Amino acid sequence: MVPPDPAVLQEAKRRHNQLTKPAGSLGRLEELGAWIAACQGNCPPRPLSQPRIVVFAGDHGVAERGVSAFPSEVTGQMVANFLTGGAAITVLAGVAGAGVRVVDMAVDADTPERVGTHKVRRGSGAIDVEDALTEAEVRAALAAGRAVADEEVDSGADLLIAGDMGIGNTTPACVLIAAMTGEEPVAVIGRGTGIDDNGWMRKAAAIRDALRRARKVIGDPVALLRTAGGADLAAMAGFLAQAAVRRTPVLLDGLVVGAAALLAEDLAPGARDWWVAGHRSTEPAHSMVLSHLGLTPILDLGMRLGEGSGAAVALPILTMAVGVLAQMATFAEAGVSGREAGEPS
Repeated sequence: MVPPDPAVLQEAKRRHNQLTKPAGSLGRLEELGAWIAACQGNCPPRPLSQPRIVVFAGDHGVAERGVSAFPSEVTGQMVANFLTGGAAITVLAGVAGAGVRVVDMAVDADTPERVGTHKVRRGSGAIDVEDALTEAEVRAALAAGRAVADEEVDSGADLLIAGDMGIGNTTPACVLIAAMTGEEPVAVIGRGTGIDDNGWMRKAAAIRDALRRARKVIGDPVALLRTAGGADLAAMAGFLAQAAVRRTPVLLDGLVVGAAALLAEDLAPGARDWWVAGHRSTEPAHSMVLSHLGLTPILDLGMRLGEGSGAAVALPILTMAVGVLAQMATFAEAGVSGREAGEPS
């Protein structure tokens, strides 16, 4: 995997030291702006003109075990809500200046044709007792994710965000994270949609049983997605890997996208260099993902919605980081003494 341009990264750091501020005084904004410049191969960086959020939707058979506070019918209903602009992610995206696309990978309901082009099946298998997908289906889902990334980049997207929608999807996500990091089931389980103690115990049992099956294929990311993932998770993994192949920066969201990112890094080693973590979810397994990938989140606001919402909230900060590096005057341009102005106060 070709990393973001290291020479441009160093050029961006040097430019930051010439801007009308004490060196390092804007903290992580400086790091983020330099990262975007390196991703673009251009310093100063170009403004982010077409960020795109793609929400991958799918149902999961394991939801029948009572692992969520909501019934599986909500997935299809929320797809409709996305399309009419009534969901959190559509509101947040509008404020952040990003477009939103919905892709139905495995919703157990009929959805509009414009979102179902890549649909693999209606609902992935119940992973505690059966594989999520067949070999053909997991390959199709990975290919769909790659194709969606290509479609977005080819249409002008200069930053990508993956989002998720699927009742029960934190259960396969936790299984994948436990399998990839070696954590035990009880360590990865959060409250998801807000389950009570009985729901937590049902979820723990489902994850335990699914993890027993998943551990047989650890080391093979495609087999792991087939066994314990789902069409939506496989598509997200393909999407994140292909974004890196296309040298397009990605803002990662929370738990479910994080699980897909672990698999994407295995599918395309080095892809993580093209990603930055938008936020830290309250779900415990998400912190394990961030640690495993070596990523520091931009925000920690106690969010756990999914949909790409945490990344969308972080997007304006990334936009500001680019603006600072591209638009601030240098000491020479402003006629300010760099030595004097650079002294810390």
